[in-house]
Amino acid sequence: MDKKTTGIVSYITLIGWLIAFCAGDKEGAKFHLNQSLVLYLASLINSIIISRIPICGWAVSGILSIVFFIFWIMGLVYACKDEEKELPLLGSIKILN
Repeated sequence: MDKKTTGIVSYITLIGWLIAFCAGDKEGAKFHLNQSLVLYLASLINSIIISRIPICGWAVSGILSIVFFIFWIMGLVYACKDEEKELPLLGSIKILN
């Protein structure tokens, strides 16, 4: 897969991320692989930890889920345009070097 396709596939699902990581152009699409991985991990933390907080956890988790969905759309659009723009709040986190 070329850089643009790898970037797009990395945002589709976690399985898409694994396919993009294993079969795609890792060096060319490393930026989008990292952005989508950070977004997946943030969503996982939201689902597992924040939603379990008593009283207000469900409300905070719901709001964060909407925010993460918007970030996901932004990342997918950036990958489709072949742009390397960081996602708000999460974009500066680097997991893949």
